[in-house]
Amino acid sequence: MARSSSGDSLLTRVMRVLQVFGGTPSATISEIAVRADLPLATAHRLVTEMLGFGLLERTEDRRIRMGVRLWEMSLRSHRVLGLQEAALPYMEDLQAVVRQHVEIAVLTGTEVLYIERLSAPGAVANIAKIARRLPVYACSSGLVLLAHAPSEVRDAVLTGPLETFTPQSITDAARLRRVVGNVRRRGYAVAPGLITVGSKGVAAPLRDASGAVVAALSIVIPMTMDHRPVVPALMAAARGISRAMGGATPGEADLVRQRNPLPISH
Repeated sequence: MARSSSGDSLLTRVMRVLQVFGGTPSATISEIAVRADLPLATAHRLVTEMLGFGLLERTEDRRIRMGVRLWEMSLRSHRVLGLQEAALPYMEDLQAVVRQHVEIAVLTGTEVLYIERLSAPGAVANIAKIARRLPVYACSSGLVLLAHAPSEVRDAVLTGPLETFTPQSITDAARLRRVVGNVRRRGYAVAPGLITVGSKGVAAPLRDASGAVVAALSIVIPMTMDHRPVVPALMAAARGISRAMGGATPGEADLVRQRNPLPISH
């Protein structure tokens, strides 16, 4: 693979260009060069080639943004496509009950990535969007996924910085460990105003055929709304999606939890 004078491979440079858009919806080529730490000529050449492949595209004001082709390829992932196909009927039923946002997210590193979302007119303010990433400790889906994540992921989150978004944000590792432990024992997560004042999330795990948690199903409702009456509908939808994916039954899921206990700090 061709390398630059700095020793970076072509793939590394392409990834650095793509990573620019993790923090901004669009950028100029000059901004891409600075943020990707590339010479302007190199950035211009890479962007031109990526535009040709549809990985990037130009906006009306000639800025650069992620291309639809890249999103299209990601949607063809067997994991994402199968999950969406299995989930949508249950998400629609759940939304008919709660009349608020219903979402699915997966774990990627120490963040959650939202891959599907249904909303409703007049629904509460919600920061999550399809293809958006959020810190795993700052939302109900993230807390569910963290509760079932590999130990190295939990350790990375617990030892890393915990950003403050609202007065209710979890900024202490000991508190986060307790919350995650409670999520694992209870079977679902409640996140009251962790990232957006005035709204709270409630999430449940989605399991594959091995019983492993592969995603989280969540609802986002007003802070003033009592979540307890809608938890049974959320859990039923999560079980339905898991079964549609060939996932574990509730009894099998309990066995999985027993085999992989989470250390709890009280």
